[in-house]
Amino acid sequence: MNYQRKRWLVLVASCLINLCIGSMYAWSVFAAPMAAHLKVDPGSLAIIFTITNAVGPITMITGGRINDKFGPRWVIFVGGIIYAAGFLISSVSNTMTMLGIGYGLGCGLGMGMIYGCTINNSIKFFPDKRGLIGGIATATYGLSSVLMPPIANSLITNYGILSTFRYIGIAFLIIICGSALFIEKCPEGYRPDNMKQVAVKGNALTNEKTWREMLKDPMFYLMFLMLVCSAFYGLMVTSQASPIAQNLIKVSPATAAICVSVLALFNVGGRICAGILSDLFGRINTLIVMLIISIAGLGLLITCGDGDLAKFMVGVSIIGVSFGAFMGVFPGFTADQFGTRNNSVNYGIMFIAFALAGVFGPMVLKNIYSTSGTYKNAFLIGIVFVIAGLVLGMIYRVLDKKKK
Repeated sequence: MNYQRKRWLVLVASCLINLCIGSMYAWSVFAAPMAAHLKVDPGSLAIIFTITNAVGPITMITGGRINDKFGPRWVIFVGGIIYAAGFLISSVSNTMTMLGIGYGLGCGLGMGMIYGCTINNSIKFFPDKRGLIGGIATATYGLSSVLMPPIANSLITNYGILSTFRYIGIAFLIIICGSALFIEKCPEGYRPDNMKQVAVKGNALTNEKTWREMLKDPMFYLMFLMLVCSAFYGLMVTSQASPIAQNLIKVSPATAAICVSVLALFNVGGRICAGILSDLFGRINTLIVMLIISIAGLGLLITCGDGDLAKFMVGVSIIGVSFGAFMGVFPGFTADQFGTRNNSVNYGIMFIAFALAGVFGPMVLKNIYSTSGTYKNAFLIGIVFVIAGLVLGMIYRVLDKKKK
């Protein structure tokens, strides 16, 4: 089989699948109408999204183990059924418990099974472009948060929230499971033609570590904590970008929605651009630069006042780029450090850092706002996390140079 060409088809299919599962992060569009349907306060539904984020790493690890042994096609196929079932169960939900089972568990577990496979299998096919491919694959996942809201809003307006869940669930079932049939397992030790000479010399090969061996490596904990630090400030801002805009610069909900779209677009762009840069200048160097510029982004938000729309836009754009960079670079970074053979499981474990930040980042933001009436103190805490990430990055770079 000509994998030199086949790998591009696998990448396209993976990106289409990621575009579907990334819709999970459009929860804010569904929350208000679903709260009205259930006759509850919209804030009380925040637990649903927390469940979705929390359970994802479980199936990333278990599904990743199956993927590494037998290939991704049927893992993605089954994950697609579970993910679509989450929407279909939500379409008949009349209680928060049922919604939690559907959107919370169904979508979260399905997403975890799929995401680890599409990202890591794509990276295995492109050992010559790990940063770029990781960026593209994760960018399509993030792009869904830009494309899904207007589609979902239109469906909700015309057909209602329950029918919208049903239509989206059916569409995702067809797209994900259909695209899964085009996914091939990357052959063990695959190298494209332009890498064969390098591979023979041994310069492109990495140490292949199991998850147990990875957990014994101090580098894992440096990387894990770096991801916690970056995802903490990133998710803190992205999860509440609209209310932050309305509170800090006193804009209308419509203008705040534009700010959210700008943030999402720069997040997507950051994943691709940082992936390219990391292939050229190194993963850790790229991530350190992104942490440095994120301080400027958070600093701009701290200094924002009424009517400072331009300053706010620049601030969230910088945060979007820097946060997106970590999401795009880290799959390849993990493969570089611990090998590609077990990367589905290894990255699934690494992704727990993202899940932890997804719980605590927004929680810190919410608690600070409820006690002080402003978000600015939360951004100061975000800067502390960024500085901690920088220190960890510097330590990683020193230890990495010593190992070489």
